[in-house]
Amino acid sequence: MKALIALEDGTIFAGRSFTGHGEAVGEIVFNTSLSGYQEILTDPSYTGQIVTMTYPLIGNYGVNPEDMESAAAHPMAFLVKEYHPYPSNHRSTQTLADFLMEYGVLGVEGFDTRALVRHIRTKGAMKGIVSTRDLDHDSLVKRANEWPGLIGQDMVQRVTCTTPYGWADNHPVPGTNFTTAQTGTDNPLKVVAFDFGIKYNQLRLLTEKGCMVQVVPATTSAETVLAMNPDGIFLSNGPGDPEGVEGVVDTIRELLGKKPIFGICLGHQMLGLAYGGTAYKLKFGHRGGNQPVKDLTTGHVEITAQNHGFCIDEKSLSGDDVEVTHINLNDNSLEGMRHTRYPAFSVQYHPEHAPGPHDAIYLFDRFLAMMRQ
Repeated sequence: MKALIALEDGTIFAGRSFTGHGEAVGEIVFNTSLSGYQEILTDPSYTGQIVTMTYPLIGNYGVNPEDMESAAAHPMAFLVKEYHPYPSNHRSTQTLADFLMEYGVLGVEGFDTRALVRHIRTKGAMKGIVSTRDLDHDSLVKRANEWPGLIGQDMVQRVTCTTPYGWADNHPVPGTNFTTAQTGTDNPLKVVAFDFGIKYNQLRLLTEKGCMVQVVPATTSAETVLAMNPDGIFLSNGPGDPEGVEGVVDTIRELLGKKPIFGICLGHQMLGLAYGGTAYKLKFGHRGGNQPVKDLTTGHVEITAQNHGFCIDEKSLSGDDVEVTHINLNDNSLEGMRHTRYPAFSVQYHPEHAPGPHDAIYLFDRFLAMMRQ
């Protein structure tokens, strides 16, 4: 069935829905990964966005429960060049179309995704609407412009957990104070993980490395966290504008210097705000599994998985308390930093991959070493 994609600047693309009738409004972005569409769909960082895949054939290996990165799919809509309705993979338990319909995500195919991506790269990520119901060009463009966008919005409140939970046997386990997460390790390290939109592979890797993990809502107070007496604090990824998230920066400031802290993606940005920095919106963001990052402390270059549209302004980090440790080699934007007085470090990208390369997985070992010290 016919579907229209309208951008706020008046650009229109015509495609067809492979998930039935629907309509979605959000920020239109693109991801350059060649595979891993299920992990992308279940990454909470895509909340409020319409995701376009640059790889042309999507759906060919289906969907399975093991590759979930959260409990649901989060983009408002999913745009592809060609949907493959007949998956061929021994792990597949469901088609992509059925998966999208299960979570209410509109899927659209059959249009020139290359033209859309080139337009976004030139003009920048922008507000858009996808619809099978409203096919009037002027109406769609008007409605796309009326959407408030992501700047200044608290998107974390939409995805953070409502109650604490642990992680065991590759599944979330309800409970508090580390009583439910079993690692089989003597004297395991205890980690409190703030859920700003956490991906399951971060929890998998921490437990695989011998940690007990307690996941807590984003609004959890510093007093509550410190009462758990963790060995370290993990700040997860998440969606949207870090400056729109309420209350969390003050909590992080209270925790600085009390326990080792490791931040990823939005957690990195929140840590940067706690240092006194400011954030800005990237033109079209970094999304995919092929972003080159240089570790300034070693000189090594790693290929990284990324998903973000905002960045900490390096120039806003004044004084000698914060050291830049990583930069993006495509645009020289800030990709990592550490505090010079407190045990705290962070990266803008996703060292837990899922999907993407494993080059940066060493950062979890760095966090463990910091906790042991």
